[in-house]
Amino acid sequence: MKSFWGTSGSLCVAFWTVATQSALFAQALAPSAVPSATTSAQAEGETIVPTFETQKLARTYILDVPAPRGQITDRNGESLAQNRLSYNVAINFPTPLDFSDTRVLDFAREKIDRTARLIGRRLKISDEAILRHYHNRGVMPMEIAQNVSQQEYEQVKNEPPPGVIVRPIYVRVYPNGKVAGQVIGYTGKTGRNPDGIVDNHETLWPETEGREGLEQTFNEMLTGKHGEYKLTFDKDGRKTSDKLITPPEPGYNVVTTLDLRLQQLAEKALEAKAKRGAIVIIDPNNGDILALASWPTYDPNLFVPSISAEQLKLLQDDKDIPLLPRAYRSSYPPGSTFKIAVGIAALESRAIQPDDEYPCVPSIQIGNVTFHNWKKGNRGDLNFVQALTESCDTWFYQVGIRTGAQPIIDWALALGFGAKCGIPLRGEAEGRVPNDEYMKATHGRRLLNGDIANMSIGQGDTQVTPLQMAQAMGVVANGETLYQTRLVQEVQTFDNQIVTAYQVRAKRTLNLSSETLDQLHTGMVDVVNGAGGTAHQASLDNTEVAGKTGTAQWGPKNKERTAAWFAGFLPADQPRYAFAALYEGDVDSKVHGGSAAAPMIADVFKEIYKSEKLVGQRQRRAREKPEIRRAEPVEEEDESD
Repeated sequence: MKSFWGTSGSLCVAFWTVATQSALFAQALAPSAVPSATTSAQAEGETIVPTFETQKLARTYILDVPAPRGQITDRNGESLAQNRLSYNVAINFPTPLDFSDTRVLDFAREKIDRTARLIGRRLKISDEAILRHYHNRGVMPMEIAQNVSQQEYEQVKNEPPPGVIVRPIYVRVYPNGKVAGQVIGYTGKTGRNPDGIVDNHETLWPETEGREGLEQTFNEMLTGKHGEYKLTFDKDGRKTSDKLITPPEPGYNVVTTLDLRLQQLAEKALEAKAKRGAIVIIDPNNGDILALASWPTYDPNLFVPSISAEQLKLLQDDKDIPLLPRAYRSSYPPGSTFKIAVGIAALESRAIQPDDEYPCVPSIQIGNVTFHNWKKGNRGDLNFVQALTESCDTWFYQVGIRTGAQPIIDWALALGFGAKCGIPLRGEAEGRVPNDEYMKATHGRRLLNGDIANMSIGQGDTQVTPLQMAQAMGVVANGETLYQTRLVQEVQTFDNQIVTAYQVRAKRTLNLSSETLDQLHTGMVDVVNGAGGTAHQASLDNTEVAGKTGTAQWGPKNKERTAAWFAGFLPADQPRYAFAALYEGDVDSKVHGGSAAAPMIADVFKEIYKSEKLVGQRQRRAREKPEIRRAEPVEEEDESD
C-alpha cells in the first residue's frame, strides 16, 4: 500500500456492518513508505503557518481527516444508511513548486487529457482554476474527476499516467433506495472544494452534513471526530514525508425502531394503491414506530455526492410533492375515525349508556342548517356498537351535542390529538382540536352546536396527522396507556457500546372503563367483520382486524379534496400492531376509507400473517352477546363512510 498521495489504498473506507467498521478503517488509513504513526502532532523542525508569502518556507502542515459517518439501522440491525467507496482522480504536482505558469498548464493539460481518454469522460477545468490551485495549494493533489465509476477507476488504476493518482474516499449510500427515505433524510457537502491558501487543520476534502430527516437531527453524533495527517517539507520545499498521526473516529450509529420489512410493505401498498398518502404502524404496547411511510417519496441516493439542479427542480416542481413526509408533517380532517374519541367522551362522561338508542335518520336540523347522514335510508334506532359499525353520522350528531364540546375536546387531547408526538424529526405538524379560544380567534364566535356536530364526525376545523391517528389507536388497543412514540432506540459506538438509550415512556394513563373498552373493541371488530361494517376489504383470513373507516373533505370550496382513512389495530384480542392508513384523494374524487384506505392495510398484513396460523377459533367478542341487538345488513356496494 502506498501513502496518501499514492495510487491506491489510502483513506478508503467502506462500512458494511457495525462490527467491521474499525478494522476496515484502520486498514484503509495504514501508511507505508513513511515512519510509523505517532500520537503527537508536533512538527519536525520549525512549524510555520502557511500564507501566500511563506508558502515555500513552510515545513509542516497538519491536515484534518474527515471521519466516516455512522450508520443508521432498523431495529434488527438492517442498514438504512451506510458508507461506500468512491474514487476521485487527482493530479500530483512535483515539489518544489517552481514551475512557470506555462509549464504548470502544459503539465496539467497533458494529465487531464490522458485521464479523459482513459475514462471516456470529458473533463472541463479552466486554466484559471489550475493556476489558482498551483499557486495556493500546489502541495495538495488537484482533483480533476470526482465519483468515478468502478470501470473508470480500473482504467486509471491499471494504466495511471505519471503524476495522476486515484484517491479512494467514502460517500454516503442508502442501500434500500427510496425505502424510508423521508425518515432517514440525506446529506450534502458543507462547502465546495477549497482553492485558497492551505491552512493548518483544514479538511482533506469537504465534509458532509445531514440536511433532512434523521441524518439532520443526529448529525453531530453521526459525524465522528477528525483524524490528523502530517505533511513535511524540507527547506527547499520538497516533500519529505506524509503520515497519519491520529486516525479519525467513526461517527456513532443510530438504531431506529423501524422494521425494514414493515416499512417496505407499507410503501409497496401505497405505491400500488395511492397516488398520495401515508401509512403509520406502531407497537401499541410500547409506542415504537415500526413503519412511517409516505407516498410519493424520493431516493436519498439522488443527493450523493450532490444532486444536480435539474433533478432538484424535478422534485421541487412535482405537484404530488415527494419531498413532503405526509405521515407526520401533514394534517388532515380525520372524518369518521374521530368517532372513536366522541364515543369515549360520551360513554366515559355518562352522557349515554351502551344500550341507549338514537335514530339513524337521513338528516337532522341543527339551528338553520340541515346535517346529512352518508346513507340516504333510515336505519332505525341504533346503540353505540351499531352506530360505530355503520358509521351513522346523524347518530353521532345527536350524541356529540348531548355530550358537549368540552368532554370531546378533553378526550381527544388525552388520546394525543392536537399536540406533536415528539419524534426526533423536524417539522412535525401539531394538528388541531378546535376549542372556544380557537373559534373566537378564527371565526369570531365560540363553538356552537353546528360546530360540535361537525366535530363529532371529524369534519370542520379538526386536523390530525397519520402519526397522531396511529398513536391514538395504540391507546385504544392497549386499553389505557398513551406511550411516547419512539423512533430511535439508541445511539451506539461502532463497536456496539451504547452512548444514549431512549427508554420506553408512558406519557399518561387514561383509565378507560372496561365497559367503554369492550364497546369500542366490539364495534371496531364489527366495522371490519360485521354484516353492516364499512371496512370489509381490510378483513384477513387468519387474524381478526379491528378498525374504523373515515372519509372527509378539506380545502377551498369547489376545490375540495378527500382524505380517506382506515385506522385500528390487530390482532383484535391481543394487539401487536396499531395503524393508520391515509389515502389523499384528488379534487372531487369519490374515494372512501373503506374502499381506498382499508385495502392498503390488508395488503401489508396479508404478507405478515400469511405464514402464521390462527390459534383457536376466531373470536367475535362481545358482538355475539345476545343483549346487543344487530342492525340490518348494509348493502355491500355502499360499504364506505
